[in-house]
Amino acid sequence: MALPKVIIQLYPMMPSGGEEGRKAKRPLGANVELYHQIVHEWTDIAKEADAMGVWGLSTIEHHLHSEGYEVGPNPGVLNAYWAGQVKNARVGALGYVAATQDPIRVAEETAIIDHLSRGKYFVGFARGYQSRWTNIIGQFTGTAATVSDGSAEDKRNREIFEERVEMILDCWQNESTVLDGKYYQAPFPLETGVQGYPAAAITASAGAIGEIGADGATRSICVVPKPFQKPYPPVFIAASKSRESIEFCAKHGFRPTYFMPNQGIFDLSRLYVEVARNYGHEFALGERQNIVRWPHITKSAAEYDDKLRRYDLDIYKNFYGPFVPQFPQGDEHTILDGMKRSEIFIGGTVDESIRQWRVIYDECPAEYITLIWHWAEQPKDDMMEEMRLFMEKVLPELEIPDYPV
Repeated sequence: MALPKVIIQLYPMMPSGGEEGRKAKRPLGANVELYHQIVHEWTDIAKEADAMGVWGLSTIEHHLHSEGYEVGPNPGVLNAYWAGQVKNARVGALGYVAATQDPIRVAEETAIIDHLSRGKYFVGFARGYQSRWTNIIGQFTGTAATVSDGSAEDKRNREIFEERVEMILDCWQNESTVLDGKYYQAPFPLETGVQGYPAAAITASAGAIGEIGADGATRSICVVPKPFQKPYPPVFIAASKSRESIEFCAKHGFRPTYFMPNQGIFDLSRLYVEVARNYGHEFALGERQNIVRWPHITKSAAEYDDKLRRYDLDIYKNFYGPFVPQFPQGDEHTILDGMKRSEIFIGGTVDESIRQWRVIYDECPAEYITLIWHWAEQPKDDMMEEMRLFMEKVLPELEIPDYPV
């Protein structure tokens, strides 16, 4: 038997003391002195978490968060830096918003980080749901933020996302490739290739076979470097409720990352096993599954309520709530009750935390757990104590099968 692999998802919620403090200090995300302090504390947390034995350290891609809720515009830079700071933990991102990214650049960047980390790297991809930035940074593809509602825009977003992720796989694995998609092509234009490249002669004789055609035009691309891990680093895909996301993960053996209540995880983890089998993958229930939760481990139920109020209420009310209509809104009591009922928060005493995790693991013995705290609204030392309690007291109660590497 083994224990779940714990990933700590780290992005700063810039500390404000709550909603009114956030308004008074606007725009908190642009506070240079505070960010400077936070970005170095981030590294201290990564080192301490590594010493506790976490499997992975992750961050996000979100842009333009002037309110200071999720300041994480460049996961690759942080991952590359952390790789030189930690001893055992893997580094990665949950994840790159692929529909807004150039697939060649992502393939290059992630391969470099895989080498810098000596193969202790994982890659995550997400579709993108925040129009304020995805519609801007994704404008070269016409990508618009969407929810999984089956609309035409949702379908287009998914097509672009899946096309780009599969192109990244091509770039990682193939010495020479042609990217011929509905929304992206390389070399461009495909019809003629890239004509007039001055150094075509040496590429024809020393580059990848087939890069230069008989007419001297660039006819395929060789994306370098290739990843250190073979065939490529572990891939995680964010999923909030969509069956299509799980089917895409199952097809490729990706690791679905569940931002959803328990029953959705139970249903979709079984779907994953069924669909994966159709593609020749034999996975056990729970294998390659990644459950995301926001924990608090406290001395009492009252302290749990207090921490939800101080550290989580602001972002839940003003940020999560508007994106997820089913999250209850109303007065403080109603919102706090909704947070506890949402199942994305797990909290209370050590015993109560174990009980809630066991409800999940009795149904789905997931290989991975991703934990998110709203640091730095929650002070570092308080968060690290909760992390220590989880690693020492809760995690050992969640034994799982020893899944293949």
